[in-house]
Amino acid sequence: MAAIQLGLIGYGINQAGSGARAAARVASQDGDGNGAGQAAVSGWLNPVVSAAEGPDLTTASVSVTVPSVIPLFDDVSVTREATMPTDD
Repeated sequence: MAAIQLGLIGYGINQAGSGARAAARVASQDGDGNGAGQAAVSGWLNPVVSAAEGPDLTTASVSVTVPSVIPLFDDVSVTREATMPTDD
């Protein structure tokens, strides 16, 4: 069960990173970064996306919740950020 849990956590980290990169990329081009971040992450991880376009850099953050498969352990929250240059 521990190996499965570690695999799920690794998957959650990967998904959060992918979502953050997608959100930052789209937001840096005046698009819907939050929507892109949501679309890039598996829905069962309950992603929370925040993408803020700045004058020079756009930063996005994605947090996901990895469910616990081991009884008596709590779910694991994972957050990843990505920064892209703002496209003028």
